Amino acid sequence: MIGIAGAGAFGTALAVSLARDGRPVTLWARNAEAAAAMQASRENPRLPKVTLPEPLMATGDIAALLACDTILLATPAQTLRGFLSDHADAFDGKYLVACCKGIDLGTLTGPAASISAVAPKAIPAILTGPSFADDIARGLPTGLTLACADADAGKMLQQWLSTSNLRLYTTTDVIGAELGGALKNVVAIGCGVAIGAGLGDSARAALLTRGFAEMQRIADHLGADPTTLTGLSGLGDLALTCTSNLSRNYRFGLALGAGEAFDTGTTVEGAATARAVTKLAQDLGLDLPVTAIVAKLAHGEIDPQTALQSLLARPLKEE
Repeated sequence: MIGIAGAGAFGTALAVSLARDGRPVTLWARNAEAAAAMQASRENPRLPKVTLPEPLMATGDIAALLACDTILLATPAQTLRGFLSDHADAFDGKYLVACCKGIDLGTLTGPAASISAVAPKAIPAILTGPSFADDIARGLPTGLTLACADADAGKMLQQWLSTSNLRLYTTTDVIGAELGGALKNVVAIGCGVAIGAGLGDSARAALLTRGFAEMQRIADHLGADPTTLTGLSGLGDLALTCTSNLSRNYRFGLALGAGEAFDTGTTVEGAATARAVTKLAQDLGLDLPVTAIVAKLAHGEIDPQTALQSLLARPLKEE
């Protein structure tokens, strides 16, 4: 049995894709009333016009989720560790697949490290890559990276979680996969700011490219395989989120650049990740100027024009 913790758009989309292929799926929502409404109506308001297949059971009963052997963790990166801690004893021997993309502000580590620290007897994995919930839920073809340090466990999860529209590619490079998914959100905010502030497509392309260089720099320093960042979980996800209005991080950047308000109820993983990675880079002695500027922009410590001037004033150098 497959369980999914988190009934937001992405968690629900994964559940729909799996259940559409006839697999029983337990979709757990923190709000029991919302879960009951989904179960009765066979709809999730966050995914309009998508019918929940019959093998999908929406529930607010945590026991039903914890009874599953494989659990996909579709919770925000900053709340993942707390959720794991609340139920740590129930995860022994289970496959825990993090579907969030971020770096924890408290520990400066990714989701896999949180799983290993809190539930050391579980098998941790990461599911990441270029994907929008609406595309997955509508059955559109999507390629994702499944990262698991245990190669055999990764191959089993690949078989269990691949569907008619989800094609999963395995890797044992967990660090590279989770860094690619987390850091691309930071770059997407910067690209959104460039467009929102009217700086143009050329500025966005420059930010995307230099941001990607920073992603490679920190991944290499932390021992990731450099080729991982050129795959789906790195470059693929970066290209998608830096160019589409469907990306929450990109839309957040657009609003920042244009000086407009943004929906405070929308999770923007890149804002917290930018701050976490900036702190991590300082501890490691790494120079990540784009990440540092995005961290300041995201928290209102600098305006777009000042940010631009700061980047342009940096010493000239070879690429």
